[in-house]
Amino acid sequence: MASCTIPKENVSKLIFTLITGMVVFACNQNSSKEGLIADKPDNGTIYISVDESFKPVITEEIKVYESTYPNAHIIASYKAEADCFRDLQKDSTRMIIVAKGLTKDESAVYESRLSYKPEWDILAYDAVDVIVNPASKDSIFTLQRLQDLLSGKDTGKIMVVDGKNATSTARYLLDSVLNGKPFGKNVMAAQGSKAVIDYVIRNTDAVGFVGSSWVGNDDDPEQLAYANKITMAVLECKYCKKGIFAKPSQATITYNQYPLVRPLYYILKENTTGLGRAFKNFMTLERGQLIFRRSYLVPGKMNFNVRSSNIK
Repeated sequence: MASCTIPKENVSKLIFTLITGMVVFACNQNSSKEGLIADKPDNGTIYISVDESFKPVITEEIKVYESTYPNAHIIASYKAEADCFRDLQKDSTRMIIVAKGLTKDESAVYESRLSYKPEWDILAYDAVDVIVNPASKDSIFTLQRLQDLLSGKDTGKIMVVDGKNATSTARYLLDSVLNGKPFGKNVMAAQGSKAVIDYVIRNTDAVGFVGSSWVGNDDDPEQLAYANKITMAVLECKYCKKGIFAKPSQATITYNQYPLVRPLYYILKENTTGLGRAFKNFMTLERGQLIFRRSYLVPGKMNFNVRSSNIK
């Protein structure tokens, strides 16, 4: 019976080919596994959508988080609230930050699409500030006067908001001040919060509505530049005795004295321990909550009390 002998040089080539193939296969397997882990709490890139009226404070939150974890990148798009909810339906958007949570029906729809419910909760409390030109004769408003001005019953002022229906500020005013009635013809839609501020600066008969993180922060150079160009209006206190008025501040928000208060919510579309969940945790724990406090919002998760004490 004849035997088959493989030359030594061919055996060496065969062994080399087999080893190379095993190494390539192993590398491909590792690459596939790594591809499944798109990001980690300290590494990776995610996309979020944020209500434009919260831009200053969320920009600061992202800045501090990324400085702590240089390999983590949170790409935020600032837009109208309705657009944020549209983005939540896209695979590329991991989280949105808006002024309302999900209803039961909305949660059920997302659960049917994703096989899990998106997580959502309050991060902080914000005020809708009413601003006027320093030359304006009116800087004190009752709630009834605001309602009359926004409905068009009183057309003595130009009312300026960051949109007429798709933004959280417009929705809040329609729901909470006008009780579902439409805006009057004297209500003008500006292209964002900064445009509202700029319009009020240029027009003495304008009354603007912006989120409180856009004005009043003395630690922000851009906001400090507004100090002599706009005046914060004083509104009738919602739960006080008649005749008491309040400016928006952490104290008046906390004690329900300022009437135009709304929550900031996160809605997280992630059921693993990734960068989205890590950033959410950051905003709800001490460092993130302190950033809300320093931006003159009221933290929604932690209570930072200042107590007097005597040191002997």
